[in-house]
Amino acid sequence: MLPHEHTVVMKFGGSSLADTDKIRKVARMVADRHVAGENIVVVVSAQGKTTDGLMKMAHEVSPNPSKRELDMLLTVGERSSMALLSMAIADLGHQAISLTGSQCGIITSDNHFNARIIDVKPVRILDELDKGHIVIVAGFQGMSYKKEITTLGRGGSDTTAVALAAALDARWCEIYSDVDGVYTADPRIVDPFHLVELSYDDMMQMAYRGAKVLNFHAVEFARRRQITVYARATAGGRETMVRKPALELGRTVLAVAGADNLVGLVTDGLPGTASLLERLSDNHVEIQYLLSRPDGTGVLVLNPVTAPDWRAAAPPDVRVERLFSVSVIGRSIGFENRMLTTALAEAASCGAEVFCVEANPSHLTFYCRGDSGAALTAAFHKAFVTPR
Repeated sequence: MLPHEHTVVMKFGGSSLADTDKIRKVARMVADRHVAGENIVVVVSAQGKTTDGLMKMAHEVSPNPSKRELDMLLTVGERSSMALLSMAIADLGHQAISLTGSQCGIITSDNHFNARIIDVKPVRILDELDKGHIVIVAGFQGMSYKKEITTLGRGGSDTTAVALAAALDARWCEIYSDVDGVYTADPRIVDPFHLVELSYDDMMQMAYRGAKVLNFHAVEFARRRQITVYARATAGGRETMVRKPALELGRTVLAVAGADNLVGLVTDGLPGTASLLERLSDNHVEIQYLLSRPDGTGVLVLNPVTAPDWRAAAPPDVRVERLFSVSVIGRSIGFENRMLTTALAEAASCGAEVFCVEANPSHLTFYCRGDSGAALTAAFHKAFVTPR
């Protein structure tokens, strides 16, 4: 086995493994890195839309499926990917072994469907690397301290990769997808600028506000353990490096990010907010944002993708708002009067029905009713984002 400083963790998303040709291409990439003298640990997501298909099947069988059984079902996708990739690498003349999250020593909390990694004990991985093997790991999953199979929530394979990189003292962690790094906005909406380097805090804010290239919890883990993360395209090209910056000064607008299909649960004030928050917590429903409106009402904003059983946990008479959010993200920006004035004018020109505005030094976020998220994203990007 090579020294630990030659260990690299590579994670491949579902789009990179969507069919057998793509699996063979990834196998060649991994094999070439191994030949170059690196210890390789690969983390894989489920192929293409496999997870969505399994979720759809579960809800066809049961309108309110058990979270435990969902975890048992959804982990099938990553296990399929890891076995297929291991076979493809073996056909290239290299020894590879596939391992589940539990076999890798990934220990999690007992919160089914949205567990958090507590510890990683990669003894089995180290044994396989000692033998010169390439190790393929099923992302998105682990085993709770109660010996139950758990999943890490949407984007959890990124977290698996970063956690393993930290546990193995890897040189860095490489996240591969169909996008060559991080941009200043969604390329499907605008013609954005490519970001060469980001700090952990900036990337976390972008991910939390809706940017989809890297998972929020993965970047949070990377910051805590000081793991450099590279976001790259499987096809090659540019990349974005996420790490601790040497120095950060001054006011900077970095990007615009948004989230669609949010749910806002409206309360009548502080006592109602506290009561609803307690009820959701008791049912393990995580909210994303807690807001207060000028009329005194409170709003608990959640994403139904990560909290699919929110309706069963909420009171039947709670007021529900269907919302989208668009955020301008940067440093020392949220409280600037001129920026807020411009943003309000841009929202009005797009016909956005503003429900609530949240401002702090790292972001300015508009929560709106309707379906003008793309238009508002484009308007904010044009108004505030300049090349770096």
